[in-house]
Amino acid sequence: MEVAGKAEVPAAIAGYLRGANLPLRLRAGADPYLAALPWGAEPALERHSGPARDSDEVGLSHAAAAVAETGTLVLTSGPDNPVTLDFLPETHIVVVEERDLTGGYEGAWETIRARFGRRAMPRTVNFISGPSRTADIGGELVMGAHGPRRLCVILVRG
Repeated sequence: MEVAGKAEVPAAIAGYLRGANLPLRLRAGADPYLAALPWGAEPALERHSGPARDSDEVGLSHAAAAVAETGTLVLTSGPDNPVTLDFLPETHIVVVEERDLTGGYEGAWETIRARFGRRAMPRTVNFISGPSRTADIGGELVMGAHGPRRLCVILVRG
């Protein structure tokens, strides 16, 4: 889904959760971008901070970049964006700024290098192109085999 600006992100998240019949509860890291969103506009939305736990149904992440060519999200890990949020909850919501959208993978790596500085990289860089799936067992497609079953991407324009 797309929103015109950062101020619309909490309402978009709440709307998605309501539409998917999910609880208005999520877990996010301490990412400064996410922390600065106007969460007071959605007082019913319950937010928890830190790495994902087994009981979390929804994880929220901020993408470092996104690749237009493949629809891939690029997520970096660290204290502000625990990698568990990307894989443990059944539903993963990812916010990405339009300015971080690149044409190909090369552009995504350039964005990451610019953000973290020369000779520095995050502990983990994950490229995510949709909910996990496998057909390894019996040829049947299984969603959420090793990660979320649902993925919601919020593109912030402007």
